[in-house]
Amino acid sequence: MRWIWIDKFIEFEPGRRAVAVKNLTLAEEHLHDHFPGYPVMPASLIIEGMAQTAGILVGHARKFAEKVILAKVKKAVFHDVARPGDQLQYEAVIEQLADAGASTSGKVTRDGRPFAEIDLFFSHIDQNLKGLKFPDENFVFTDQFKSLLHAYNLGNAS
Repeated sequence: MRWIWIDKFIEFEPGRRAVAVKNLTLAEEHLHDHFPGYPVMPASLIIEGMAQTAGILVGHARKFAEKVILAKVKKAVFHDVARPGDQLQYEAVIEQLADAGASTSGKVTRDGRPFAEIDLFFSHIDQNLKGLKFPDENFVFTDQFKSLLHAYNLGNAS
């Protein structure tokens, strides 16, 4: 099972910017254990939500030909905790895109207010780890991830 930490895209500017949302609910099992009696979304999963938002943006910029993996969290600053009932909005912007990888800057808001800043670096592993054997299929951008972008495109078809 692959965990998806974003619910849908609400904006997508190919090669430049993407905005996705994540609704937090008590139906999510991980919230019951972190922390009992005061459930909060773990910061690591919020970072992963940004990585999925930015990673799909980076992958799309190269037509999903590259296997894009998170290589480095350059910055992760949080101003509060996220709790059930909150909706997080992830905004990712490509700062630099090259053969080796991509650098993104990200802002997370909650109710329109700043919640976190998360800047990431992604590696195109087929380019950076030449000589190592990877599966021919793109194991990063599965149909499950691509369906998020497909749903956005269907909802915005004119």
